[in-house]
Amino acid sequence: MILDVVIDKDSLSIEITDPFHLDLEEIAGKIDKFAASRGIAVSGAEVRGLIPAMVKGIAGCEHGCPADAKGLVSRGFKDFQLQYIEGGILSARRLAGDGRFFYLKMFPDF
Repeated sequence: MILDVVIDKDSLSIEITDPFHLDLEEIAGKIDKFAASRGIAVSGAEVRGLIPAMVKGIAGCEHGCPADAKGLVSRGFKDFQLQYIEGGILSARRLAGDGRFFYLKMFPDF
């Protein structure tokens, strides 16, 4: 899986090699550092909750539970606006302050 983080016209791609054993601290750290370099503060707790939900929405879980990206979109997640894009892509968008948006896009491996 690939997680793209987009702020304005800048982006950061993070490869998620094992979606069932996420290193959330590492991923969130990269996102926090990238956001800070663009002058945006990101709530680590929200991102740490959103990323596993997005992974489960795309990849399901180890023991056969179904992926349910559209269900995640309909339930929503905190202040993020979620969108399912054809091909199994999930997008999350949130206003990050001063009128700029912070995007997370997760792409499946298949």
